[in-house]
Amino acid sequence: MDYYKDKLIRIRMIELYDAKIICEEEVKQGWHQKIDKYLSRIRDNEEGKCISLVAEYMGKIAGYINVYPDSGWGAFGGKGMPEIVDLGVLEKYRGRGIGTRLMDVAEKLAGSYADTVYLGVGLHSGYGAAQRMYCKRGYVPDGSGVWYGEERAEPYKNYCNDDNLIIYLSKKLR
Repeated sequence: MDYYKDKLIRIRMIELYDAKIICEEEVKQGWHQKIDKYLSRIRDNEEGKCISLVAEYMGKIAGYINVYPDSGWGAFGGKGMPEIVDLGVLEKYRGRGIGTRLMDVAEKLAGSYADTVYLGVGLHSGYGAAQRMYCKRGYVPDGSGVWYGEERAEPYKNYCNDDNLIIYLSKKLR
């Protein structure tokens, strides 16, 4: 099933073979990725816990995104709000509108579950483009401060500026 399709971009449900491609491509980019992350998303998708999508650009895997309709994580976990998790666009496909299309589809899906959606975004410079995109799309900080993994970061403690140091943002969809 296609969630979006134009002449260049197609967004569809993730398939098992996509996990290997995504993981290999991200490792080529220098990321410390393991296939288990993607297999877990596929498992969650099959169990009905999330909707996991991939984007193709001219027939090649270019990105991915996941929507958890009732996420149990983070600042809004367990409150019946959908969470967008792991938006990723491979570096060689960036700047072509793929991330925007993935977010459009994810927000539309999230809007069928609730009027507000949330997401977590990393704070280091590797997330700069995502931070800017989320702000332009109307996402605002939730006010809970910085989180490290699944825990709210305590004021005046030291934390590693890695992928686990995040801030949660939310957006009213309707």
